[in-house]
Amino acid sequence: MNLSETTRRVAFSAATSVLASFATQGVAGGHGIDLAGKTVDFVIPFSESGGSAKWANFYAPLLSEALPGNPTVVVKFMPGAGSTKGANWFQEQAYNDGTLIFGTSGSTQFPYLLGDPRVRYEYGDWNVVLASGTGGVAYLPPDLASKMDGLDATALQSENFIYGSQGATRLDLVPLLAWEMLGLNVEPVFGIKGRGDGRLMFERGEANIDYQTSSSYLKGVTPLVEAGTAMPMMTWGALGENGEIVRDPTFPDMPTFKEVCDATPACETSGEQWEAWKAFFVAGFPAQKMVFLPNGASEDAIVTYTKAFDEVLARNDFAEISASRLGVYPQMTGDAAQATLAQGTQVPDEAKAFVVNWLSERYGVTLN
Repeated sequence: MNLSETTRRVAFSAATSVLASFATQGVAGGHGIDLAGKTVDFVIPFSESGGSAKWANFYAPLLSEALPGNPTVVVKFMPGAGSTKGANWFQEQAYNDGTLIFGTSGSTQFPYLLGDPRVRYEYGDWNVVLASGTGGVAYLPPDLASKMDGLDATALQSENFIYGSQGATRLDLVPLLAWEMLGLNVEPVFGIKGRGDGRLMFERGEANIDYQTSSSYLKGVTPLVEAGTAMPMMTWGALGENGEIVRDPTFPDMPTFKEVCDATPACETSGEQWEAWKAFFVAGFPAQKMVFLPNGASEDAIVTYTKAFDEVLARNDFAEISASRLGVYPQMTGDAAQATLAQGTQVPDEAKAFVVNWLSERYGVTLN
């Protein structure tokens, strides 16, 4: 991207502040748009088998009910380059009539954060109308999981693991770095189009370690656990009120990576490696999935979608139906969504420098 890091951050911060004020004023006094008889394209830059697909397919019918005119909301998939293909396409779309929205995940945020030269999109140009937190669960075949001594993963250090990955600069860097910190020998097979494809590799025996975001774990991996062909290893955790890593509220009986790291002598929960992992975890999971209107969206369109998502979140049955499909995580609109967007698109310079160097040394990935 052409902007310097400092300039980009200032510009992004200013843009999000204006949009937050703009959206808040609009919700109070805007007129909204009527979508009767129209079809809304909800574009997801991943394959139809992953967590983003499950998240979008969950929201699509609810959004259709809540939007004025009850338009048909159709989820469309545009996988490629770990979501960069779809995000670059969305950057080129100008607002028209409110019938295009775009869903992203941490795998869209990370290339942006790292300055990946393939990134041609700018979050400051987009208009966030929903932000969803989530978690993630790492899991193993039962025979390997049983080798752990309680939470100590030392016995797994002699194993050779294969992992289906979208790419080291995507959200997958969180598990890849975590497993390396535990001293595990994990060889990624890069190039899959979505995390659901990684799960399918695990099911076919082509991979023997995997992780899924919570929605995909609940839908796709829980049956494997019940059938005895998979066993959870740990969650990435959740962010506590004071910024500490706590147990994931959707999986309170599973240990966090921090707990496993603390129990494994090779791993440390302090120092620059830990701080880098935590920074990207925070950017990728508590601020994990977002819905955007394209550049140039009108005040009325922002009002319409914000009110519609507010209506969805206010449903009497929302807590129950979302817990089983998405897990127990914050779903945010308005100022809270703007704050989440800022959290998901900024990391400390030290964390970025560590990860950029690690990617170069470990995977030969050059981001200059």
